[in-house]
Amino acid sequence: MAKRVTKLQQLATAGPAATSGRATQTLCTEYLAYLRGECHLAANTIAAYGNDMRRFVAWVDQRSLADLKVQDLSSYVGTLQEENLAPSSISRNVVAVRTFFKFLQLEGIVTDNPADLIATQKMWQRMPGVLTTRQVNDFLSSPKKYDKYWQRDVAMLEVLYATGCRASEVCTLRVRDLSMPQKHLRCEGKGGKQRMVPLGGRAIVAIQRYLEDLRGELAAKSPHPPEELFLSRSGRPIDRVQLWRLVKMYAARVGIDDKISPHSLRHSFATHLLAGGADLRLVQEMLGHASIQTTQIYTHVEHSRLKKVHTQFHPRA
Repeated sequence: MAKRVTKLQQLATAGPAATSGRATQTLCTEYLAYLRGECHLAANTIAAYGNDMRRFVAWVDQRSLADLKVQDLSSYVGTLQEENLAPSSISRNVVAVRTFFKFLQLEGIVTDNPADLIATQKMWQRMPGVLTTRQVNDFLSSPKKYDKYWQRDVAMLEVLYATGCRASEVCTLRVRDLSMPQKHLRCEGKGGKQRMVPLGGRAIVAIQRYLEDLRGELAAKSPHPPEELFLSRSGRPIDRVQLWRLVKMYAARVGIDDKISPHSLRHSFATHLLAGGADLRLVQEMLGHASIQTTQIYTHVEHSRLKKVHTQFHPRA
């Protein structure tokens, strides 16, 4: 830690030119190390912030960080909009820059945080894709017995929709996280936070069939006994890219929009619960959202669907 502080102090005392060019990249590298080592953020979150900071460093170029004003950062947000980034991605970029400047304040490199005055776009401005219940039924039944690993694929898709878990949470789910008699599982979300999520009957049947018929065969291909529930053909834990490809493949098979992703099933899970009358706080808990405001996006989605139905069927709409 002392070595890192010394390096940053040298950058701070070297004047405005020190916070431009390659020095800015160095500060960003130290910032990401700070998030990892002291803030204990999840690896996926740090990776996302890393991508955001690379974009920011390219935009900063030779400008001095200490001289940046709120007007400059507003211009940066404008460039993100010109790149047609989703509102959620722009919001994350703003948060990454804002916390970067807080880090610089802690290190004494800047005195003010101009990013504090930059407003983030509301998440609900981009409605997430939601499947109808009929599409969900078609999708979950799309793996067939002629598919080589159909037992695993059915179980994975059922778990995605039954629990609303993120793709990364499903990929890292371990056998010991399952509690079949109690009909729930334990998953580890962002920041290492654990939560218990109920499992439906169909998901339980699919998991049991996979455990009995296929998982042992896949696990035997690995040199070390894997703890993870869902395994690839080589016996290693399945990763997010493989899961994403499987979702795309089965969606295409039943003619569903090719924009579907594992996250679409999470969106559908939440929206269908709220449409059925579930309490927003309980949905928040099942999704693992730290803030109720994040969960409220799905109330906007559901309201938009209700409005569409009203427009289509009400005689005086």
